[in-house]
Amino acid sequence: MRIEQESDGVSASTKHLVFAYYVTGHGFGHATRVTEVVRHLILAGHDVHVVTGAPDFVFTTEIQSPRLFIRKVLLDCGAVQADALTVDRLASLAKYSETAVKPRAKILAQESEWLNSIKADLVVSDVVPVACRAAADAGIRSVCVTNFSWDFIYAEYVMAAGLNHRSIVWEIAEDYSHCEFLIRLPGYCPMPAFRDIFDVPLVVRRLHKSAKEVRKELGVTDDVKLVILNFGGQPSGLKLKEEFLPPGWLCLVCGASKSDDLPPNFIKLAQDAYTPDIIAASDCMLGKIGYGTVSEALAYKCPFVFVRRDYFNEEPFLRNMLEHYQCGVEMIRRDLLTGHWRPYLQRVLSLKPSYEGGINGGEVAARILQETALGKNYASDKLSGARRLRDAIVLGYQLQRASGRDITIPEWYTTAEDQLGPTTPGSPVDDGSLALSPDFANFDILHGDVQGLPDTMAFLHSLSELEEKHKRRERKAAASLFNWQEDIFVTRAPGRLDVMGGIADYSGSLVLQMPIKEACHVALQRIHPSKHRLWKHAEARQNDKGGNPTAVLQIVSFGSELSNRGPTFDMDLSDFMEEGKPITYEKAKKYFAQDPSQKWAAYVAGSILVLMTELGVRFEDSISMLVSSAVPEGKGVSSSASVEVASMSAIAAAHGLNISPRELAILCQKVENHIVGAPCGVMDQMASACGEANKLLAMVCQPAEIIGLVDIPSHIRFWGIDSGIRHSVGGADYGSVRIGTFMGMKMIKAKASEELSKSCAANGLNYDEVEQDDLELLKQEASLDYLCNLPPHRFEALYAKSLPESIVGEAFVEQHENHNDPVTIIDQKRTYVVKAPTTHPIYENFRVKTFKALLSSASSTYQLASLGELLYQCHYSYSACGLGSDGTDRLVHLVQELQHSAESKSEGGILYGAKITGGGSGGTVCVIGRNCLKSSEHIFEVQQRYKKATGYMPFLFEGSSPGAGKFGYLKIRRRAAPKKANTGDDDAAVTVENSS
Repeated sequence: MRIEQESDGVSASTKHLVFAYYVTGHGFGHATRVTEVVRHLILAGHDVHVVTGAPDFVFTTEIQSPRLFIRKVLLDCGAVQADALTVDRLASLAKYSETAVKPRAKILAQESEWLNSIKADLVVSDVVPVACRAAADAGIRSVCVTNFSWDFIYAEYVMAAGLNHRSIVWEIAEDYSHCEFLIRLPGYCPMPAFRDIFDVPLVVRRLHKSAKEVRKELGVTDDVKLVILNFGGQPSGLKLKEEFLPPGWLCLVCGASKSDDLPPNFIKLAQDAYTPDIIAASDCMLGKIGYGTVSEALAYKCPFVFVRRDYFNEEPFLRNMLEHYQCGVEMIRRDLLTGHWRPYLQRVLSLKPSYEGGINGGEVAARILQETALGKNYASDKLSGARRLRDAIVLGYQLQRASGRDITIPEWYTTAEDQLGPTTPGSPVDDGSLALSPDFANFDILHGDVQGLPDTMAFLHSLSELEEKHKRRERKAAASLFNWQEDIFVTRAPGRLDVMGGIADYSGSLVLQMPIKEACHVALQRIHPSKHRLWKHAEARQNDKGGNPTAVLQIVSFGSELSNRGPTFDMDLSDFMEEGKPITYEKAKKYFAQDPSQKWAAYVAGSILVLMTELGVRFEDSISMLVSSAVPEGKGVSSSASVEVASMSAIAAAHGLNISPRELAILCQKVENHIVGAPCGVMDQMASACGEANKLLAMVCQPAEIIGLVDIPSHIRFWGIDSGIRHSVGGADYGSVRIGTFMGMKMIKAKASEELSKSCAANGLNYDEVEQDDLELLKQEASLDYLCNLPPHRFEALYAKSLPESIVGEAFVEQHENHNDPVTIIDQKRTYVVKAPTTHPIYENFRVKTFKALLSSASSTYQLASLGELLYQCHYSYSACGLGSDGTDRLVHLVQELQHSAESKSEGGILYGAKITGGGSGGTVCVIGRNCLKSSEHIFEVQQRYKKATGYMPFLFEGSSPGAGKFGYLKIRRRAAPKKANTGDDDAAVTVENSS
């Protein structure tokens, strides 16, 4: 329900009320908006006890009243920030555990007693979880006022924490379930723990002075442009310099320390400066997105140049609201730190903020709180806590969902999405309609064939529409990316379903991989620097270097709004050179890690550096790239490899490089290992580059020897079912298991060397043929290159019992010096599991060989049952390594239930097995079954049961498509269109995006 009525204030109540208002420990934005609500409650004659960790002046500057009581207690910690722009996810969870979880019983007893002692009529929370539970324990009603809740924010952090802290999200959501209803502010996130919701206008602090008065006090004339720097603390690495500002500009700095020496065109603001007045008097604001900055920028029509924060899930929703009302321009972090501010400040002056909504949310919320405390029942029916929590398990996955959103998101957000086009261009519904029209793309295909692939035709169709005016930021950027009179190269690379092999790839196992239907497309244009249309900030950067045209890389990534990554990336290609040679991979890794919202570009741009380093290629022309991937991220189907392979294929095609699919896959692995920093094996890139539709790529990863393509028998079918749990090969669990595996191999080699020495010493040079063979085996094992070359029987006979279950890194290094893995580093303080990760690839290699042989055996129920059993064995071996997850275990169990059901037995078997895939720790489950209609029905039943149990409807992967090598590349050129009068639309498109 939306409540937005205007009034002259909250009418005074005949009954004196007492409110306990809890304020979260995250940032000033919460405290400032609480102040506005509290001010109206006090004006209505009530007492308000504010429970907070924020400084007193935040409240007392605005409210001078004996009815305001400030109690300094911190009951949650918010998000811990490493610096002004970086949230430390693991530290946030650890701090919350110390602040609110461990002392929970004491907090609840203390708060319940205090609430009763002040005779509180209502508890209000923004948005402290434990306050709602304490209110319930004290028998007092509670209401939350917020635009986000901590269960949603922390759930994404929990995905990065592995098995640690998972109970935190459930506990927070359960605490919120005791709240009677939610007063929801604009720019809100999904908040599934709340069911009764009332929307109010922006809660914004009122102005005390006019813009003219503020400028007069500052001594700033009307002809001077003012920018307020508002980060809540200086971003790490930012050293302010005079040349950052264009002539005629002055910067007002919030939060500067007394010891900071500022240039003459920068002015320190007092710590207690009243920022709403200053924002309203400024020409623009430069800072990070938070509720306070966004709401005040919108309310007072102050254009906002913002820099993204990483890992704060509230930001995308506020950012979309800001941009929807034409009030925001994004600055990339690199330009913030290096002082390339001019193009952004110039661009922001042309914005026309259009927010005309109410800004009296504080008053409206206060009125609802007063009426609730007086006994009014706003919630039509009080839902049970269990029903309120039915969605809580999927809180961490909301932002990663593909199109077809089924979550509660703001009305303005869905409206804007409907008006501005589909959420994920390049991944349309495959209805075959595009295949009927040969002129769908307005392009001449000069080389290659679309091969009837609907997603490729859809991608070309979306490419052909890019000259039109677009309102979505990534489409604006793409519209100015290409010179339509020049050739464009298009490549395609699919994701993959790990049927067998998985994490045994880096141990040299045989693997079986199926390229899936979902793929990444890349459109690339190579163009002389003098003809390259640069975005404004890239142009300004080049002008600062002398103005001569030099090669620039510009990338647009579609689908960026589904996550918190920036939609554009650009760099001078000369940044990859140092003293006439390519920079090191380590320097490149640090270069891309500077700005987490643009770290994704390492997967794309990293291909250029690898080609420079490994093949000696030099790039003198500028490069423009559009990346559009329909391979869902974080689901264990190799979204990163598909981007790498499609990107490198496009670069190679445009530059006439003859690289075989196998060699290209190995080069792409270098991108991920050395520049991205993820310790993956090579099977993902090989499947994406070398796979063929409806076949399994059989490859021995030593390092990457393709032994053939295995036909999938017509009576067998594979599916992938997404668990909804975010997976990352860059995560700590995958890396620690890999380290444990290499530790185990080093121990085995040491043991073999020891046994070899003993045998030689005991037998001298006189040994029979049997002993000679045994010594030869020991020699081979002492110099083992790949763990999978050790047969299971030799492992069990000689080595299994000598391996420890686990070992501390420091102890291993003392005994063995190193683990000989070039892409991982041992943390000497960490304990690593050794025996299970070492055992897994040895037996997995045997399982994969058996699986491959069974595929070509006679069709029978026994064949299917045996194949399924091998999948199950692999799944439980993953779990023994520590790479399982609740979601994937649940999916495998559901397959087992249906496999052994009476209906399955009566049909002679339907589904036969399932296993976790790829790097584990979540992601997708591979299922094998009979290729029949009943199997599809059972797969649908698995999806429905999983949704009923978890609230999450799993994404289903079915179908296959060709790898990048089989697809090749397209060379296209737009057909000449009839000449029209020049309206300047092209220039306008460039100008709009150049602000990004």
